[in-house]
Amino acid sequence: MQEPTDTPAAKAFRTGKWARTMTKWLITYSRRTGVKWQIVEFGGQTGAESTGIVDLIAIRKDHRSPLPPLKRGDRLDIVLIQTKGGGARRPSLNDVERLKLVAKHHRARAVVLATWRRSEQLTLELLRGSDWLPMTADEIFL
Repeated sequence: MQEPTDTPAAKAFRTGKWARTMTKWLITYSRRTGVKWQIVEFGGQTGAESTGIVDLIAIRKDHRSPLPPLKRGDRLDIVLIQTKGGGARRPSLNDVERLKLVAKHHRARAVVLATWRRSEQLTLELLRGSDWLPMTADEIFL
């Protein structure tokens, strides 16, 4: 049961924080072998979301053999993540375009939408073109 003092803003804060926490947990524990993903969270001083379209970045060293003069482990593998908690609305077409521009600018390998609702499993969707395709963490963070 919802407490009477639970304002919409307080609920949004709480569900957004849980969405980020559950996303970090799933990424961290989805990959048992290989290079571990590091998660960078962009929160404000109060723990609320910071401005900008990206909420989390998953990053790891790329150990494939690059072209010289780079060496193995010099390049980074980057996945941009936007999280949604509770009843937050999905990214608009404008948001999708912004996410694609940010991904291109930072040469991110993927853009992911992570959605968490209380008593439900966290869902991950991969941005392909302008469509969100349902995926598992193992498929995205191989």
